[in-house]
Amino acid sequence: MRNIVRALPVLLLLLLAPVLARAQEPAVITGRVTNTAGQPEAGVLVRIEALNVGAMTAADGAYRLTIPGARIRGTMSVNITASRVGMTSVRRPLNVTAGAQLTQDFVLAPQVLMLEELVVTGHATPASRARVPFSVSAVAVENIPVSAGGVIQGKVAGARIADAPMNTEEYNHIQENVFLAAARDPLSTFSIDVDRASYSNVRRFIRDGQAPPADAVRIEEMVNYFTYAYPAPRGEHPFGVVTEVGDCPWNRRHQLVQVALQGRMPETRNLPPSNLVFLVDVSGSMSSPDKLPLVQESLRLLVGELTARDRIALVVYAGAAGLVLDATPGDRKDVILAAIDRLSAGGSTAGAAGIQLAYDVARRNHMPGGNNRVILASDGDFNVGVSSEGELVRLIEEKRDQGTFLTVLGFGRGNLADARMEQLADKGNGNYAYVDEIAEARRVLVSERAGTLFTLAKDVKLQVEFNPARVYAYRLIGYENRMLAAQDFNDDRKDAGEMGAGHTVTALYEIVPVGADSDVQMGGVDSLRYQRVGMEPVGRFGREMMNVKVRYKLPDGEQSRLLSHAVQARDGGARSSENFRFAAAVAEFGMLLRTSEHRGRSSVDDVLRLARGATGPDADGYRTEFVRMVEAYAALPRRPSAASGGDGDR
Repeated sequence: MRNIVRALPVLLLLLLAPVLARAQEPAVITGRVTNTAGQPEAGVLVRIEALNVGAMTAADGAYRLTIPGARIRGTMSVNITASRVGMTSVRRPLNVTAGAQLTQDFVLAPQVLMLEELVVTGHATPASRARVPFSVSAVAVENIPVSAGGVIQGKVAGARIADAPMNTEEYNHIQENVFLAAARDPLSTFSIDVDRASYSNVRRFIRDGQAPPADAVRIEEMVNYFTYAYPAPRGEHPFGVVTEVGDCPWNRRHQLVQVALQGRMPETRNLPPSNLVFLVDVSGSMSSPDKLPLVQESLRLLVGELTARDRIALVVYAGAAGLVLDATPGDRKDVILAAIDRLSAGGSTAGAAGIQLAYDVARRNHMPGGNNRVILASDGDFNVGVSSEGELVRLIEEKRDQGTFLTVLGFGRGNLADARMEQLADKGNGNYAYVDEIAEARRVLVSERAGTLFTLAKDVKLQVEFNPARVYAYRLIGYENRMLAAQDFNDDRKDAGEMGAGHTVTALYEIVPVGADSDVQMGGVDSLRYQRVGMEPVGRFGREMMNVKVRYKLPDGEQSRLLSHAVQARDGGARSSENFRFAAAVAEFGMLLRTSEHRGRSSVDDVLRLARGATGPDADGYRTEFVRMVEAYAALPRRPSAASGGDGDR
């Protein structure tokens, strides 16, 4: 009997073990959001405010919410809400238990604003300035430093006023590249750009029912968001050069030249181990569901890809920076996920202190020959500590020389510091992506993890020399903030962009051929007194129209390597490839969004025609999504008109 009594606690523990284990399992809620016509609605925020979780719907309207088991106490009755600008919000009651697998779909209807009748009557006698005994001046409504809500709220029966949140998003001004004369300026030099943040940010604006700010549109990042079926590189270099010449869709008197780099994609088993430090902004500005909760969902996806060879650490910053999880093997997923689940938002943002600590942790756990990287997840709203762009950039530049690269993930809306985060990634030998939904996180951190996290080459620079016997003028489309001086090409001290494993980089030049009937206007200078600028006869270089040179360094190298590729004039009548046509469609759409003075006869209809005819196999669906995005833009009630320099040619 005594033995039985002694055994009872053990038996009880064995019986309760499955229950206790299940209590720690996360609850997962999946579903789909459609409109009243049964069509999927992307960009809808689905959230459970009481549990501080939320997710955005993908292009197919699907969403997935994961609730950490530690947050669930028994059976909890909560409200799950689906909302998006321009649609009626829908709330549903839900009973949640740890380990539950639930489904909740939503149907949203367009929002119709109903205003109660408001009648204001009064009488006034017109008065001139001379007849009133006080000074009279006019003040525009937009210059009154109080909100309408503050004046009317509580004063007018039946009126309810809600002020819109202030938008403080930051974007660097883009001064569009102009046409240059090949005889006078034969060299075009720039750094590559593999960032793709601009495209997903533009997508977010259009999904929210508004056109993006012109400076949020970086055309090169929109073009490079997509993968292209370029030939795999051969030989000693880690990437190959691919070029194509074709007609310019928006100006048939011009030509378009596509210059692309295709990076080598190593097999997954050959990728080096990773020493990753997650640096997560948990300040008060990150509290909304499209910020910290989406960051947590994104990091969970990446954790699922890690192995025992990898090491993960977690640093957070708000009013101060702190180490939440020191370097932990990647196969200890329960420990890493538990640390991620414990994150919560609050406080101001000491971003510089967090960056300093993250680099220190990465340095302490440095893996020789491995992938040493800090992954910063933030809205970029640094407001405590070192906060000037110059100081932050110098801090990043100081740390990159230690062999730790930087990936920056932007989240949220309303206060997105796009300009700052792009610059930090550029100076930190890294890349920058904007995560507007969980599907984008899956693309960046899972599907294209190798390109995002593993550097193939650094300080990659291009220099194109144009043959003035065949090219009268040229213009590089995009890359305005990546332009370099001609002499920077041979200067190995000059920082440039990094290329990830399997990445493609595409650049487009609009060309005015010699003899073309073009209306391109270029400013000139007086004739030189002491020298004459001549041209080699066309026969010497045959049909060459330009020569492309590329310089790069290996990830652990300090001396650059060179490769070059001559581009021949186009064969008449040859049909352009799908890669060429689709890249041209994306660039044309970017010019429309920017209301570019070089957009020629561009129109949304032309963009759609070109893109629909070049989607190709589209296994991942991204090209089809682009078409739907352009269609959504076309349906916006307020778009720039032809009179204002926008797209009016429908």
